[in-house]
Amino acid sequence: MKKVGLFDTINTVLLILIAFITLYPFWNTIAVSFNEALDSTRGGISFLPRKFTTYNYQVLFITDAIPRAFFVSVARTVINMVTSVFFNAMLAYGLSRHDFILRRSFTFILILSMYINAGLIPTFLLMRNLGMLNSFWVYIVPGIINAFNFIVMRTYIRSLPESIIESARIDGCGDFFIFIRIILPLCLPVLATIALFVAVGSWNSWFDTLIYNSGNKNLHTLQYKLMEYLQASQTQGRSASEAQGMAMAARTSNVVTPLSIRAAITVVASAPILLVYPFMQRYFVVGLNVGSVKE
Repeated sequence: MKKVGLFDTINTVLLILIAFITLYPFWNTIAVSFNEALDSTRGGISFLPRKFTTYNYQVLFITDAIPRAFFVSVARTVINMVTSVFFNAMLAYGLSRHDFILRRSFTFILILSMYINAGLIPTFLLMRNLGMLNSFWVYIVPGIINAFNFIVMRTYIRSLPESIIESARIDGCGDFFIFIRIILPLCLPVLATIALFVAVGSWNSWFDTLIYNSGNKNLHTLQYKLMEYLQASQTQGRSASEAQGMAMAARTSNVVTPLSIRAAITVVASAPILLVYPFMQRYFVVGLNVGSVKE
């Protein structure tokens, strides 16, 4: 039996402590979201709700605002993830080819965009001139190509054995066939990593909604709604949905508070990413191409 040393014991205790500190705030938010609102104002809720209720979530879904915002967030996240991964991978493959004479120029332009930005006002004017204000496409088009994602993908593609591509060319395969049937399957780890980056960024984004789509309630995202709830609860004490919840409470014994509403919508906004992440994590293992070519 292996003897456990002092270092291993201290390391385990520290990791458990760090995990607890990291997970406790979110777990406490879940407990508050399932606790009666007035009882939550007394404090003292730690791991489990003291008076269990689902009324806080019922108030959120009184109107179709939250379900609609949830659908918009899911749609933009999925479309952003697919388009960004595919087009960044295609661009990375093209600019990784040594026979493309303009690869250095295009790469320089892309990298330059990481350091020099036009700014918020010119970007807003560009979106307006392109007719994308109060449009769903303002969520998709600006993020199709990302310089950082491009560099990550190009670096990974360059690490693949060149003999794979040379063998495919000898067999008569074109660039698009090589990209679809050879490069993409070998790049699953980096594609999954970039997909997760894009998905988390798209899901958590709310500022672009504020700038470009604040006038169109049908295009509000879930995170933007969360921002509205938080802002309303801080400035006015309650939001529009809470007011409707109070009207319902007049007929029942239930009430809501800004604390309970914030906790409920935080859980609703965070749950999808927490559910998706474990399924994406297994693709982070690098090296699917090992053994594919025998030198």
